[in-house]
This record gives sequence, C-alpha cells and structure tokens, in this order.
Amino acid sequence: MKQLLFGTAYYDEYMPYERLEQDVAMMKKAGINTVRIAESTWSTCEPQEGVFDFFHVERVMDAMEEAGIHVIIGTPTYAVPTWMIKSHPDVLAETVKGRGIYGARQIMDITHPVYRFYGERIIRRLMECTAHRKCVIGFQLDNETKYYGTAGKNVQEQFVKYLRKKFDNNLDVLNQEFGLDYWSNRINAWEDFPDVRGTINGSLGAEFEKFQRSLVDEFLNWQADIVNEYRREDQFITHNFDYEWRGYSFGVQPDVNHFHASKCLTIAGADIYHPAQDALTGAEIAFGGDMARSLKHDNYLILETQAQGFPGWTPYKGQLRLQAFSHIASGANSVMYWHWHSIHNSFETYWKGILSHDFQENDTYREACIIGQEFSKIGTHLVNLKKKNDVAILVSNEALTALKWFGIEATAAGNKGIGYNDVVRWIYDVLYKMNVECDFIWPESDHLDEYKVIVVPALYAAPDDLLKRLDQYAQDGGYLVATFKTAFANENLKVSHEIQPHILNRCFGVKYHQFTFPQKVGLTGKIIGDSVKGKAETFMELLIPDGAEVLASYDHYNWKEYVAVTKNSYGRGKAVYLGCMTDKITLEKVLKDILHDAIAELPEERFPVIVRKGKNDLGKTVRFYLNYSASEQVVKNGSLAGMELLSETEVQSQEEIHIPAWGVKIVEENQAIEP
Repeated sequence: MKQLLFGTAYYDEYMPYERLEQDVAMMKKAGINTVRIAESTWSTCEPQEGVFDFFHVERVMDAMEEAGIHVIIGTPTYAVPTWMIKSHPDVLAETVKGRGIYGARQIMDITHPVYRFYGERIIRRLMECTAHRKCVIGFQLDNETKYYGTAGKNVQEQFVKYLRKKFDNNLDVLNQEFGLDYWSNRINAWEDFPDVRGTINGSLGAEFEKFQRSLVDEFLNWQADIVNEYRREDQFITHNFDYEWRGYSFGVQPDVNHFHASKCLTIAGADIYHPAQDALTGAEIAFGGDMARSLKHDNYLILETQAQGFPGWTPYKGQLRLQAFSHIASGANSVMYWHWHSIHNSFETYWKGILSHDFQENDTYREACIIGQEFSKIGTHLVNLKKKNDVAILVSNEALTALKWFGIEATAAGNKGIGYNDVVRWIYDVLYKMNVECDFIWPESDHLDEYKVIVVPALYAAPDDLLKRLDQYAQDGGYLVATFKTAFANENLKVSHEIQPHILNRCFGVKYHQFTFPQKVGLTGKIIGDSVKGKAETFMELLIPDGAEVLASYDHYNWKEYVAVTKNSYGRGKAVYLGCMTDKITLEKVLKDILHDAIAELPEERFPVIVRKGKNDLGKTVRFYLNYSASEQVVKNGSLAGMELLSETEVQSQEEIHIPAWGVKIVEENQAIEP
C-alpha cells in the first residue's frame, strides 16, 4: 500500500433520514479515505428470493467515488434473510442445543447446500455490481466467521469420512488412540458411529471441534474462489478475524484456526476491541495486531475497532489517537471504526460509532479529524512498517481445545480455574509491559531458528514431531521457555505413558510424577530474591531437577523438596521450564533472565510507556513511544538522532522525550538501514 487507510463501516441502509451528502462532507473533513459497506445487508440487497436491489450499494459507491474515498465491499453472507429460513428452516445450524431459532446473525449451517446456493448467487450478483468500480479497492469475505456450533447430520457424516481418512479406515487404531474402550464407548462399525454431540470422550470431542474449525477454512476458501473470478489484480481479499471474547478481544480464537483460514487471503485483517478509559493498557491492540501480522508475516488491516463503542468505553481525550497509532505501531496499514453513526434501532443501538445518535460533531469525531490529518501528513513514513522480532510465542488451537476438555481447574482446592488463553495472556502481557515485541508461531510454522527465544505456553496436546523440533531448536542454540501443562498428551489427547514432560524432559533437565493446586504456596530461590516474595498460583507441577539449574523452589512445608522453575543448558541452547503459574513479578524475572542469556533486545522503558518499532519504506527505523497513563511520562530516545514526526522537531540520541497523558511520540531515525 502507498497510504494508510483511515475509515469506517457505513450503512446507508440504516439511516433514519437522507444524509449521504452530509456524511461524505464530514468524512472528508475527518480525513477518512475508506469505507466498508454491504457486509450486513443481504435482506436489503435481496429482499425476496431472486429479487435483487443494490440501490444503496450503488449510491454509496457513486458518492464515495466522486469524493475520492475508497470502498471495501463485504460479502453479506453472515446474516441470512427471513425468506430463506421461511422456505428452508433446516438452513439454521443444528448445534449441541438443537436447532436454532431465527433472529440473531451467524446462526446458519455454513455447509448447508441451500445456504451455499443462495450465498454464491448473492456474492456473484454483488461482485457484478461492484468489482469493476474504480473506488473499490478490496473485498472482505463474510464477517468474523466461525462454525457456529453446526453439528447436524450432514456435518457428522462429513466428520466420519474425515476420520476414516485420518485413520486409514482402521477402527482399531481410532479406538486405541481415542481411548474409546473406556465406559464401553468403543465403536466397532463405522455404521454405528454415535452422535458426537453427546460424547464424554475428550479425544473424540476435541477432534470434532478441530474438524469444525476446518469448515471455516473451506468456507472462506469457497468465497475467495468466487471473488477471485471477478476482482482486479489491484484489489485485495481480506477477512476480519476476531478473538476469544471476554467482553472485549482477549485471546486465541477457539472456533477458528487463523493460521489455516488466512491462507486464501491476500492480506490478513482483524477486529480488535478493548477496555478503555482508566482500563486502557493497549495490550489487546498489541496482542491482536501481533497475531494478525504473524499470519502472513506481513502488514494487515484493522477492519473494525471502537470509536466510542459501549458507553463505558467512551474514550478520554487523547485515547482515540493513542489507540490509532498503537495499531500502526504493530504493523497495521489501516484503522477502521465500527462504525460511522450510532444505530437508532435493534440489537446494537448502544454500540456507538464515531458519531452519536444526533449526528453532530463530538469529541470523538474531532479527535478522529486530528488522526486523519496526521495519517495524511506522515502516513508515508508509517505505512508497510516491517518488524524483525527476537521472540515468538507458539500458540495452538489443539492445546486450547484440549484444555477446554481437561481444563486447568482447581475446584477441589477452591481456587479459580483458568483456561489456555489465560496462560497465553499471562506470558504475553508480561512481555508486553517489558516492551519485548513478539511474533506468534503455530505448530506448523517453519524456521524456528529465526527467533532467539521461543515461549511455549501450556502446549498440552502436541504431536511428537513438534516436540522433537522444539528439542532440536534448543540443541541448535535456541532459547526455549515452556510452562506447566506442556508436552503432556499427543495430538489425539492421549496422555503420554513416558516421563513428563514427554520428549522434552532431557531438554528441560527436569521431570515430575505429580501435580496439584497450590494453597498458600510461596516461591523461594535465586530468581526470586529477598525483596519480594514469589507466589505459586492456580496450578503446580512437583518438579524434580534432572540436571537443570534450580531458579525457584516451592516455599511450603510439604512441597519444599520440589522445584518450581528451572533452567537447563542443552546443546548450544538453553531451556527454561515453569512448573507453576507464578505472580507476574516472578515471571518477569524469569523472562528477563533468559532474554539476557539469549542477548535479545530488552528496552529500558516499562509500562505505562510502550515502545514499538519497525523499518519503514524509506529504510529507516521508526520508534513509537506510547503513553498509556493519565500523567506525563519522560523517556530517553533510544533511537539514533532523528525527527519526531508529529511535531517535526529534531531529536538527538538519548535526548529526553516528554510524552503527555495518553499521548504518543514517533521518532524516525535520520539514517537509513542498509538492506
């Protein structure tokens, strides 16, 4: 791309009165150069079966083309029209709870042939209307697609075919790998395969969820194939991936394998929402952005983020601008808001857009105007920002699902249970606040040796091949960090009958036979020190060192003979193992220790100042200083001498930089980096 995209979703169909001309004028004033349209409006574009009306799509394209504003077309397949369900009620997904009832979006069976027939037809008619238009720069496939729990007869029949292929038609192997002899769950004929929705077998259940995730891959590929028949070479294909939702974007998406599903896209895209006001930390912006960038090792699009959002998210002064530049600092080539105006009816009436219900200028709109002006002014220095990070975090949908079935629970001890994403964010958030930028990698990722340090949180389920690759990574000079619940079961959730951690016990120089939930268990040892007492939380493995250096032991009268954290020299590398969830201070000490050993970059600054950097199209390093606090922060410029882009002032190396509350400074080094 040659410019940053700054935009919003725009729904002419939802407007309470005619105001397209006014909206375009306000967008131009705000520096908005892109709008997303059409994705939510199947019932408007096809009000009755076979009756098409693209009036709103065409009039918006006409207005935007005249105004010089780009348009992204979304295929409107994620919310089905009433006429389809009236004629074909079985299009609604049949889930573990039974058949759904019409009303919400994303309630259909994405594999259903009737849905696919109508879906293909509306996509083709929309493409015929839009693909040739000059203003249309790209296409978004569907919207935050997932499998929506679909588990009807047709899906289960496909699953049985999938299993027959996976196990080479051998039921004995399937029964053995999944442990189906237990409670007489054994399947002795393919014709006897039970309804998977009732299974109590974690291996079978997790495999079905893995299969359901693959339905999303196939669905997006199907849409991409159709769009590719129409789009120009200069038009992109993207999708707005979302994340595990905990009232905001939190972690790895359980229902989609982003790494697999993104392969049909020309550019990755994401929707990121996050707490605001005093709860704004930027962690979700960084986490979601790092994951989106890692999908294709390239820049990505933020297709949705909040302007005002929930009433509790109405941003403080400066926060909207800080958030926008935080997205760019992670490698985004766009910031686009959901949505332009606040809707006057229905489910998301109080999910507010840039404009409130009165359509008047407000503080959020006025701050958007500032962002638009700055993107236009310095965008060529920030677009296509490239990163080379020392650290990667390995994430796994299979481990996530496995720990949903066999969770890190502590009910017997009265402790709070946690899931896979809690462990991932425990690691990520500490690195984030240390200003250690990360990539994400997946079990299938190649070139592990690109990273000085690889962190592996709770890799409960993993094939032997992956564990051997991690073992080799450490032997070859890499620095490996893993947490509890790693290397415990294979890809079929069959627990290893060998020494734990399976395959990696020599790498980590440690073993264990038992685990428990900590109750009033402290941590002691060289990594803890005397000033702050460490703490074991939620889950603990009773580690026995087998050649490893002990960094921390359990401080408890009954568990004092066992260790909690170890470091082992292995081949040319080192391997750290965390046998329990620790307090964040202890985790930071452990990570700092291994980063120091690996000679990885570790900035002096700490949260609330967040530092992110990359190389721009001019070959120069750009460093962002982001202040996530309500008070001014002062840092020393870690770059070479350069230009602070927003104020156009020269900054010397190690010169103090004053960052206002919820503010941002961006320094571009004067000297270009040799390729």
